[in-house]
Amino acid sequence: MKIFFSAEYDPAELEPLYEYGEIEIAGWALGLPNLTEEELIARTGDADIIVTTFDDITRAVIENAKNLKLIACTRATPVNIDVTAAKERGIPVLFTPGRNSDATAELTIGLMISIARKIPMAHAALKAGEYTVPPETEKKTKDGLRPDVFWGVGENAPYSVFQGTQLRGKTIGIVGYGSIGRRVGRIARAMGMELLIYDPYVGEIDVEEFGVRKALSLKQLMSESDFVSCHLKVTPETEGCISKEMIACMKPTAYFINASRSAILDEPALVEALRERRIAGAALDVYAKEPIVSNHPYICELDNVVITPHIAGAAEAVMTNHTKMIVGEIRRFINNEKLLYRYV
Repeated sequence: MKIFFSAEYDPAELEPLYEYGEIEIAGWALGLPNLTEEELIARTGDADIIVTTFDDITRAVIENAKNLKLIACTRATPVNIDVTAAKERGIPVLFTPGRNSDATAELTIGLMISIARKIPMAHAALKAGEYTVPPETEKKTKDGLRPDVFWGVGENAPYSVFQGTQLRGKTIGIVGYGSIGRRVGRIARAMGMELLIYDPYVGEIDVEEFGVRKALSLKQLMSESDFVSCHLKVTPETEGCISKEMIACMKPTAYFINASRSAILDEPALVEALRERRIAGAALDVYAKEPIVSNHPYICELDNVVITPHIAGAAEAVMTNHTKMIVGEIRRFINNEKLLYRYV
C-alpha cells in the first residue's frame, strides 16, 4: 500500500504508519510550499491513501489516482478536498475535529487579555524607545524612604496611557458553544468571569449553572457582554451573523474577539465601529482576505485592535493530535473497523 503524505506531522506518532506500507513524505510535511495540481497528479497516480493539510485535492487529482481508497485532511474542516468527487468514487474523506481546540481556546484568551490590558501596545511603545531613559540615568531615593519602582505619574505616563480592563467580574459572551467555545468558557470561569452563551443547538439544561447562562438571542448576548468571543463554523445560518446591526448592540466598553472564521463577520461594519469608538476594541486572528492586505485599517489606522496572522492552531501539540488521529483512522480503515473521523 502506498501512502502519499504531505501533512505536517509528529515523527514519533507517525512511526506506526510505516507498518502499513510505503510512505512518500512530500510538500508541507517537509516544510515546502503547497504542491500544485500538476505536481499532485504526477506524484499520486499510484497512491492508495492521500494525507494532506493544505494541498488542494481536486477532482482532477482524485480521478487521476486510480488506486485511491482513502483521503485524509488534518484540519477541522476539509475545505481543500473535493468531497463530491471523492464521494462519487466511494472514497472516504477523513478530517480531524478538535485537533486544535485547546490551542485555539488558549489563543482566544490570550487575545482577550492582550486587548483588554493593551499588552501589545505597551510592548510596541517600549521597543520603540518610549517611556525609557538613558542607561546612565540614576534614580535617587529621598532620605527616610524606600526605593520606589513607579514609571512616573500624569496623563502621559504608561500607567495612564495603558490603563486597561480587568477581566474578573466581567461577562464573556460566547457565540458557539462547541469544542472550542466550551474550553474558552472553562478558562474564563477560572479567571472569575461570568459566561453568557448563545448557541441554538445547545439547550439551557446543558449549559446553565452558577455563573453560566444561556442567552435567548444573539442580540441579547451582544448587548449584555463585556467581551464577545466567536467560535462558529461557516454555514448558511452563521455567515454574516455578526452583522452591523449586531455590532451596534454592543456596549461602548465592550470588546470583540474572533479566532474562528471571518465569514461570520461584517468586517467593514466592525472597522467602522472601531474607527468611531463605538466599541472599546477588537482582537482578531482571521480576516475577510488572507493574507491580510498591507493597507488594511487594522494595520494602518486603528489603534484599538490586536491582530495575529491566523495562528490559533499553530501549536506543536496540534501536530501530535492530528497525527495520532489520522494514523489511528488508517489502522481502522485497513482493518475494516468503524471510522471515527469520517467527513463523508
